[in-house]
Amino acid sequence: MAKTKSSARRKKRGRGGNGWRIALAVIVPVVLIVALGRFFNPPTDFYMASETRRLGAVTHRWTPLRDISPVMARSVVAAEDANFCLHWGFDLSAIRAAIKDGAKRGASTIDQQVVRNVFLWQGRNWPRKALEALLTPVLELTWSKRRILEVYLNMAEFGDGTFGVTAAAARYFQVEPNKITPEQAALLASVLPDPKHRDPAKPTRWMRQRAAEIRSGAATIEADGRAACFEH
Repeated sequence: MAKTKSSARRKKRGRGGNGWRIALAVIVPVVLIVALGRFFNPPTDFYMASETRRLGAVTHRWTPLRDISPVMARSVVAAEDANFCLHWGFDLSAIRAAIKDGAKRGASTIDQQVVRNVFLWQGRNWPRKALEALLTPVLELTWSKRRILEVYLNMAEFGDGTFGVTAAAARYFQVEPNKITPEQAALLASVLPDPKHRDPAKPTRWMRQRAAEIRSGAATIEADGRAACFEH
């Protein structure tokens, strides 16, 4: 009888050990893939690849953050994630505000959008959301804030078939990314998160109002230090 109980305990421990090994076999490669993104620029992502198939071609050219106008970086942060330098991947105050507002506003941080754009697929299904929640802290632990923003600026969609600020600046304003003006930066940021239905070169009244808010926000985060993590 004692031998039977002892054998059952060993089998139980064995099953538990196998579970941990399976979990590690899945988690470790995923963590390594995310960590490698700190050093290697993603040439494309799932969404960009699907748009390439749909359209035949997309416009995308990688540009280091140092060669992008600082006001462009500040404008995108002001538009999408003003507390980017203050949070660890999730903006809890924005999440609470979204819940209070009945989810009428977005609460995704730039970190979450980078995880979604580079490593996952688009959509609102729960498996994707769960993976996003797991990978976002990994991104924060392994990448710098400058790197996170650099990848975002290069992979975000700014119009049908237009990815990254370099392609967007050329398409809408015929300028290089280091020559983007505050007005242009605010208009480009105003197309987020609905780039297929907004044209920064032909802004609506709402887009002009939104761009004015973004310009003010970009100046504010520069003045109060909320841009320090990616500008120094």
